[in-house]
Amino acid sequence: MSQLPAEDPVLGDARSCEAIEQVIVPRAHDLGGFSVRRALPSVGRKMVGPFIFFDQMGPAEFLLGQGIDVRPHPHIGLSTVTYLFDGEIMHRDSLGTVLPIRPGAVNLMTAGRGIVHSERTGLEERQKPPKLFGIQAWLALPKSHEETAPAFVHHAAPELPRIVEGGKRISLIMGSAYGQTSPVSFPWDALYAEAVLSPGAILPLDPDYDERAIYIVSGRVDIAGDEFGAGQLLIFKPGDRISILGLEQTRLMIVGGEPMDGPRHIWWNFVSSSKERIDQAKAEWKAGRFDTVPGDEAEFIPLPEG
Repeated sequence: MSQLPAEDPVLGDARSCEAIEQVIVPRAHDLGGFSVRRALPSVGRKMVGPFIFFDQMGPAEFLLGQGIDVRPHPHIGLSTVTYLFDGEIMHRDSLGTVLPIRPGAVNLMTAGRGIVHSERTGLEERQKPPKLFGIQAWLALPKSHEETAPAFVHHAAPELPRIVEGGKRISLIMGSAYGQTSPVSFPWDALYAEAVLSPGAILPLDPDYDERAIYIVSGRVDIAGDEFGAGQLLIFKPGDRISILGLEQTRLMIVGGEPMDGPRHIWWNFVSSSKERIDQAKAEWKAGRFDTVPGDEAEFIPLPEG
């Protein structure tokens, strides 16, 4: 998805919990019946592992006939993962892929040297009326894969490992945790999971990855005596085993991975270890040298000014 307008997140209050390195509070931006909360990148924290962009979309309910219309736009140097809790988005890209994104499934789009895609509410969904609630994440590709061929891989919800025990349900989207390994492949060590906790359930988080965080989608949790609520990204210090206690019905996302192989530049929908490569992508999009999206060629998002 193209980078939707959203306010920069702000740092949260200092907490006594020694395991927490930083609390980021995303600011909500209303797009007209559709809100976005951006947790990454933020002031003082650009990435967690390879995760360089993290947006909460919705929850939103549209009027009959309405929905989202993210026109064709380009990406380089990253992979996108759209994960929905509710609703449906029709994905189209310049590889010819046409596939709906539905709750619990994983659509991993690797931009590499360049891809164009659009995301819209489908015609059937617009008759319901449509809903939308989910997470849009971008993962920076390692330097060795920044110029790889673009690709798209779909994994249906039943393909993802599910851990159900002790009042918690975990869907492992990417990486290895809790004795399971996701089939979703990414060329850098990364962890991504959804966890739903009942009141009183405890979610352990081992120090298997140097960089780890949780984003609380809904509900409240207790960590070492401190309480945290919905709309907060909690970044943990490396090396500590964390216990997360659900104080009420709670949904959260676990993100993490190994530190990236150097800093990344991000401008609009472009990510790269090289500023010059981003300038090249700007010029190519402005000149119309990216591939088009079959079936969605009539519109596109122009290059932003600046």
